[in-house]
Amino acid sequence: MVYDVHIFVCTNQRTGSDRLSCGEAHGLDLVAEFKKQLKGLNVNLKTRANKSGCLGICDFGPTVAIYPDGTFYVGVKKDDVKEIVASHILENKKVERLLIKK
Repeated sequence: MVYDVHIFVCTNQRTGSDRLSCGEAHGLDLVAEFKKQLKGLNVNLKTRANKSGCLGICDFGPTVAIYPDGTFYVGVKKDDVKEIVASHILENKKVERLLIKK
């Protein structure tokens, strides 16, 4: 199936390292919250949220990638999910404060 919006949440759990990983910081909780928020939408969009392996930027905190536009959000908390869905998914406006800074 092709999705209009596909959300990948890093749930990687790094072992044997001093570096933090997204899975340790609540990645699975984020996946569940995205699924909950998306299920409640009454819009004509095919959406999917699922866990992913490492997205390569765990140093910035829990990471979420949204496709097809390739937006990466970092430092994402469960409380941010509702805002991401309302702003980015429904209004096509990125949540600037959560974007990775280049």
